[in-house]
Amino acid sequence: MNPNYNITQAELERIEGYINKTMTFEEASAFEENLKNDPDLKNRLEDIRIMLLGIESQALKEKLEEFHAELPENKTQTKESSKVKYLNFKKVIAIAAMVVISLGGYWFFTKETNANLYAKYYSPDPGLPTTMSTSDNFTFYDAMVNYKRKDYNLAISKWEPLLAKKPENDTLNYFIGSAYLAKGKEGLAIPYLQKVTKLEVETFKNEAYYYIGLAYLKTENIELAKQNLNLSTFNNSKEILNELNK
Repeated sequence: MNPNYNITQAELERIEGYINKTMTFEEASAFEENLKNDPDLKNRLEDIRIMLLGIESQALKEKLEEFHAELPENKTQTKESSKVKYLNFKKVIAIAAMVVISLGGYWFFTKETNANLYAKYYSPDPGLPTTMSTSDNFTFYDAMVNYKRKDYNLAISKWEPLLAKKPENDTLNYFIGSAYLAKGKEGLAIPYLQKVTKLEVETFKNEAYYYIGLAYLKTENIELAKQNLNLSTFNNSKEILNELNK
């Protein structure tokens, strides 16, 4: 944490409440409004998020001996190698120009506007606190640490076997969908998030509708984006709908 910050106990508890999702809807909405207008608050939020993640990681490491017998031996986790494709910039400009000319510019600029709207409002779900994990859910929370570190592939690889045993689990469906969305795999994310909206459990439904709406927004399915955003009570959902209806 930045030593120059002078954070009161009340503010620390407020930020922790936002990260851990223990705020009421009204409190969270007010906090998000503050975030938009206070860059220092954003910095403090990220510093405290990193601090809590370090605490959670250490807590899991200390419990590792308890679970050693349950973990497979002689196996190593391998990160999926990232494959970056480089495009010829002049070719991209030429293709874009052809699209603008052939379609009168409408499709091109609409797509860019929606892409900007997605970028403005999308941020990955921050995840769940993991300091209170037990032997029964170690694998889930171990994957949650990976998720918070943005190692989405590893998190998914740990969650999917758990989901195979409990396909109706709303938490697993929600976070696997969230991980795929954070990876930019909207087509894979949507079915998991839709499953959450069809279950009786209400815990993640509001979030699921919001992220489904964003996923459809990014893929240019504006009508389905609107339908799902209308089912979410988040202030951001209303703001996006206002932009789309202009």
